Amino acid sequence: MTNARRFYRNKKNRVIAGVCSGLAGYFNLDPVLVRLLWVLVVLLTGLAPGVIMYLIAWAVVPEK
Repeated sequence: MTNARRFYRNKKNRVIAGVCSGLAGYFNLDPVLVRLLWVLVVLLTGLAPGVIMYLIAWAVVPEK
């Protein structure tokens, strides 16, 4: 059996819900970089889709 990585919301290094911090931990990146990328996605797709994606991730991804 392989040792699979899991995606969790990070409650220690969070700003709102820990989604970006959890993504950063999963991909071994700096959380600030992931937050900036998320803002870029929100600016490119529009405010509503970006906020909806974040809210869905907040509701679906478990907290560690």
